[in-house]
Amino acid sequence: MINLRFFVFDGSIAVCKTPISQSPWWRSSSGNHFFSKFRCVDEMSLIFRKKSSSSLQLYRSLYVTSLITHVSEPIHSSKPLENLCHKLSSSRVLSRSSRLCFSTQTSNKFPEYEMPTVTWGVVQGRKEKLVSRVIICDYLKGLGIIPDELEDLELPSTIEVMKERVEFLQKIGLTIDDINDYPLMLGCSVRKNIIPVLGYLEKVGISRPKLGEFIKSYPQVLHASVVVELVPVIKFLRGIDIERQDIGYVLMKYPEILGFKLEGTMSTSVGYLVSIGVNPRDIGPMVTQFPYLLGMRVGTRIKPTVDYLVSLGIPKKILARMLEKRPNVLGYDLEETIKPNVDCLASFGIRREMLASVIAQYPQILGIPLKAKLSSQQYFFNLKLKIDPEGFARVIEKMPQIVSLNQTVILRPIEFLRARGIFAEDVARMVIKCPQLVALQVESMKNSFHFLKCEMKRAFEEVIEFPEYFTYSLDSRIKPRYQRFANKGIRCSLAWFLNCSNQRFEERLQADYIEVESEGPSFFMGGKLDLPGGELVSDEDEDESDGEVLCRRTVSL
Repeated sequence: MINLRFFVFDGSIAVCKTPISQSPWWRSSSGNHFFSKFRCVDEMSLIFRKKSSSSLQLYRSLYVTSLITHVSEPIHSSKPLENLCHKLSSSRVLSRSSRLCFSTQTSNKFPEYEMPTVTWGVVQGRKEKLVSRVIICDYLKGLGIIPDELEDLELPSTIEVMKERVEFLQKIGLTIDDINDYPLMLGCSVRKNIIPVLGYLEKVGISRPKLGEFIKSYPQVLHASVVVELVPVIKFLRGIDIERQDIGYVLMKYPEILGFKLEGTMSTSVGYLVSIGVNPRDIGPMVTQFPYLLGMRVGTRIKPTVDYLVSLGIPKKILARMLEKRPNVLGYDLEETIKPNVDCLASFGIRREMLASVIAQYPQILGIPLKAKLSSQQYFFNLKLKIDPEGFARVIEKMPQIVSLNQTVILRPIEFLRARGIFAEDVARMVIKCPQLVALQVESMKNSFHFLKCEMKRAFEEVIEFPEYFTYSLDSRIKPRYQRFANKGIRCSLAWFLNCSNQRFEERLQADYIEVESEGPSFFMGGKLDLPGGELVSDEDEDESDGEVLCRRTVSL
């Protein structure tokens, strides 16, 4: 036995074989199904409106000729439509010009969603769609929105729905200009797209006042599925040890990350960094500091940069430590920035074997406008400090940060030393030997110099020979050690009791004689560590702890 529901429009019959209560097309707030979409011979235009009384009104653009409200009886014929059409002639029909309203029992329940009814609109024929599109485009033009890019986009069926979308976008902080920058956002349903996406972004850490700014930066996110596209990316970020409270910061800094596929660039870039020695636990902090590295292709961006830096003499282990601290180095363009800056260093007298040391100490030197800065500082050092270009090159080799140091800051310690009676030539020699002098606080230098003259009774010529004296802490290093060897009546140079570790200092105090000071180890990055005894220590020592010591010794960021 088959239950059929018949609707007749202008002589065309629409048949629904399933009971109306099982139709998947419409559900009221009370849970009952009311209507199904019917295809008629002449396309009808049915406009659905949801009302608070849970009634369903049916309007039409063409006059409804007749409607059979309910026919239900067993059909055993092989041609049920012909048999039933015969019954239509005797059925009670409504007036040809009448407008129909069907209602269900009034429900006391409130609507399920108290949000814009953006998905309830018009089931239109082709002509009606064209008319609606023209009306909506005229409305958008009146607001100043250029609808040219919306030609292939399915627009809402009524102007009220489009108005809701525009007003909602403006409410979160977008302007008409922002919408014109990406008009395709007008194709997003407020209830199905915009509200779920914004709610999830706020949940993961983007504050509500910044949601508009985020959408301006990456409006394509409004098309994304929260479950299928956004949630997996956030899980990936948490999986590489990005702190939960930093997720919002990372997304605001690089919104496009939400559009990446997990099996694509993000995974390969992380895997490559780990393969060159980056600690997996440092990947999270690296991405937090510089999230753009997740969008860099290994073959075209990361690997060429790494290979070039290794070719300059930087061991991969040290390069990995450098990238952990300064991942933004990977963002510098290899051909347009890094290589020209390396060539610039060489043109200013930096020796080839020292390039690796310079880069390891100050990785940012690869990305700054280097030629202009070096030219300015070289002229300043020659004019004010009486240091020639060759001496300036030695200064840069030892302390490359000087290229970015303010010249007023540089002059203060220089003027202090000259005011203490040290000749300009001697000051220049001190700076070449210990460039850190130009970055010291004058007040600290005053205290150290006073202790040298008044407590230790030393001549200032000693600091000319050992300018590093000013770089040591007076309270934690100079005073305690001076008291120790002064109590033993030992007379020694400044370098003897300051330029050694605590363990070595204790050994020297226990010794019966003062050994002759030997030259410290020299290290050229990319090669081997040459010790004074002719011994060679490879940077690929099997002992991991020694390797870590080597890294800490050679890299100071």
